[in-house]
Amino acid sequence: MTSEQITLYLKQGTSDKVYNASIEDAGNNSFIVNFAYGRRGSTLTTGTKTKKPVDYAAAKKVYNKLVKDKTSKGYTPGDEGTQYVDTDSKDTGVHCQLLNFIDEPKVAKLINDDKWWAQEKHDGKRMLVHKQADTIIAINRKGLSVGAPDTILKSAGKVAQTYLVDGEAVGEKLFAFDLLEIDNTDVKPTPYSERVSQLESLGLESSIVVVETAKTTEDKQQLYDRLKASKAEGVVFKKHSASYTAGRPNSGGNQVKFKFYATASVIVASLNEKRSVAVAVIDGDNQVGVGNVTIPPNKKVPAVNSIIEVRYLYAYKGGNLYQPTYLGVRDDMSLEDCLISQLKYKKETE
Repeated sequence: MTSEQITLYLKQGTSDKVYNASIEDAGNNSFIVNFAYGRRGSTLTTGTKTKKPVDYAAAKKVYNKLVKDKTSKGYTPGDEGTQYVDTDSKDTGVHCQLLNFIDEPKVAKLINDDKWWAQEKHDGKRMLVHKQADTIIAINRKGLSVGAPDTILKSAGKVAQTYLVDGEAVGEKLFAFDLLEIDNTDVKPTPYSERVSQLESLGLESSIVVVETAKTTEDKQQLYDRLKASKAEGVVFKKHSASYTAGRPNSGGNQVKFKFYATASVIVASLNEKRSVAVAVIDGDNQVGVGNVTIPPNKKVPAVNSIIEVRYLYAYKGGNLYQPTYLGVRDDMSLEDCLISQLKYKKETE
């Protein structure tokens, strides 16, 4: 018997998601909190937030936290999927284009394909900056307004024109790689070659850096070799004739990324001794443990059920991440970003 339930929705570009949360009666005055999520109209991935039945007060606390977490990431009870608005984070109506991964053989093809340009993939958090008159708003990958370093906001205000740029925030700097709006005009439908040209002539400086774009085969190869040698995060390839499309395509796309090392968004399953946490990913209906991650002394230990980003060399099939390194909490990610399908496995030898 269901004691309480809610269905939440989120529309973002071509994505149309649903999330169910419920408090279920487990008998003997005990309850469990279950969830299910996925694309609207498809078979949903299910799970539970309570490893064993608890009393109603405890279940309600878990349930309320779950609903608050989902609504803060943009879900709403309205089936139209209009994003949640509160005093801290507001829906901006702006959604970014998300990229699929490619493997190394595909990289070689794109380097030699004149239709594709390349840029460095910086290791930070996705951030868009929107300047309108005297108002400057930073936006995360979920389309919600967020805080930003003063250095970035001050640099953004030095440009007289109104604009919307897409980029990656690393520390006190924003690495801008695309332009979505200029002088109150939407330029997303225009080719990337035109957008990046306008971005380069916008006059951004100081704490907002326009990312270098390699256009020829020679320049792309040199950029790739330099980034790999310097142990950068990765490289992004963009079809220069393509428009900007919000959301993530089911496969491929006109913008793709390659990482020199693997990263994964994982769930903190439990806290261990000596500043270590057990982490897990979602495989079908279950959470599957993928090992432990040490938290550096200068960083706060993340809470159970929070989502964190880790870097690792590879994963073992049915086993753990090898040499995982803690990168930080990802408050802009959701449970559906923590699937086992994101893992990069060690190749089996003969």
